[in-house]
Amino acid sequence: MDRDRRHLLKASLALALAASAPGFAATGIERSSARTRSGRILGLRSGDLHVFRGIRYGADTSTHRFQPPQREAPWRGARDASAFGSSAPQGGNDGPGSEDCLFLNVTTPGLRDGKRRPILFYIHGGGFNNGSGSDPLYDGRQLCTHGDVVVVTVNHRLNAFGYLYLGELDERFAESGNVGQLDLIAALQWVREHAAEFGGDAGNVTVFGQSGGGAKIATLMAMPAARGLFHRAWTMSGQQVTAAGPRAAAQRAKLMMDALGARDVDALLRIPAATLIEALRTRDPSRVEDTALYFGPVLAGEALPRHPFWPDAPSQSASIPMVIGNTRDETRAFLGNDPGNFALTWDTLPAKLRAQQFVDLDPNDVIAEYRRLYPQYTPSEVFFAATTAGRSWRGAVEELEVRARDGRGNTWAYQLDWYPRDVEGGEQCRAFHTLDIPLVFDTIAQPGSRTGISNEARAVATSMRDALLAFARSGDPRTGATTTWSPYSLPRRETMVFGATPAMQDDPRGGERALYQRVPFVQRGTF
Repeated sequence: MDRDRRHLLKASLALALAASAPGFAATGIERSSARTRSGRILGLRSGDLHVFRGIRYGADTSTHRFQPPQREAPWRGARDASAFGSSAPQGGNDGPGSEDCLFLNVTTPGLRDGKRRPILFYIHGGGFNNGSGSDPLYDGRQLCTHGDVVVVTVNHRLNAFGYLYLGELDERFAESGNVGQLDLIAALQWVREHAAEFGGDAGNVTVFGQSGGGAKIATLMAMPAARGLFHRAWTMSGQQVTAAGPRAAAQRAKLMMDALGARDVDALLRIPAATLIEALRTRDPSRVEDTALYFGPVLAGEALPRHPFWPDAPSQSASIPMVIGNTRDETRAFLGNDPGNFALTWDTLPAKLRAQQFVDLDPNDVIAEYRRLYPQYTPSEVFFAATTAGRSWRGAVEELEVRARDGRGNTWAYQLDWYPRDVEGGEQCRAFHTLDIPLVFDTIAQPGSRTGISNEARAVATSMRDALLAFARSGDPRTGATTTWSPYSLPRRETMVFGATPAMQDDPRGGERALYQRVPFVQRGTF
């Protein structure tokens, strides 16, 4: 290759890395080579870090739609791994995606050096419907640099492509309601097989994820095929107490097929992916939420033989240390987009609360209790606090309590109270859903972060990042600012509260917890 061509290739590699990992220096980029089970890949190296993007861990799923993943075909020569692979088919910012979506990404400080670093395997959020592993906030460089770890992010099938249950219509598709989860298991198997190549320890894998990512982790903890593939779990505002029942899942499949005019599964297989994506907007039959069809894991087939965290914690993962976290003001992320929710009165609050708390409690009783607990709250503050407590936080409490009952002392709780007061909208959004992502990754300067980069934000990010790294090394998140963190137990319910300075509290928001525990918790999609 002549000098001009070498220069052009180096420049193009620098641009590819800058695009796939914003903020990465576009100078000093070199090629980095690794060998996978299916062939050699060429990633990028800058300084001490090796970055590989778009590594195949499975075949194009369009050839076996709604069925378990298949192994990728081997290739000759070296395959480029400098750019992210396609996301799963979906609408929104990560769409339209492709059915050829089984890709993962690796950032590591070393290759084939025998150092056996902890491996951090991140599962993205977006419920079970949207998202990908290529968001700039998931950049693993800070974790690798500060913790000498390997960071993996992953794409897998979502929505109907990953969770449409067709088992009652055609026995060939008995596992169709969980193939998105089976993709994740295939990715974890790939990680175990290739750990040494990327400088990692196959015996020390931490799965961590936010929102839908946390829910997928909770589900993996009850899936027999996932046993032994990971050794620690850290979930952030993401729970899955129960899975969809087979009747409910089959009902949703029928609604989608009716919307598509598909009489049988074979007809469904012939429909273009883009048309399937359009049909995802079909209204869900749930009486709780007026939303599009719910898709998530299904209690059916061999893949998921029990509910993830009901009636107890799964015995297969009881010995796995687990962190279960949430943010104080979760629903401000998605109910804060309506200006009317910030102008509520005591007269207008009950109707709003009835529609959005997602449990069948008299809103007047709820309001009276909040006014007793927090007499300084405005109607809008009651609304956001009550919807947070009545919706996502309840699943975290359920998981924490069933884990604590076995007395192993290996479950840890956190609550993020801190929020940036020096950022536009900070006071309005407060500690909203997803705020902890850039703090745990320490990607507060990346595009999409809403933490700001003040000294206070950096301190909170450092404490959360270091707790995750300590947990990945030992299964214990106590280090530096979090040395006082105690495991969650009953009845104390010890919780690390991340404010400007981390501090332990027993049963934070205990009055709210008791209020909503008057009624059973029902995971969305169960019925």
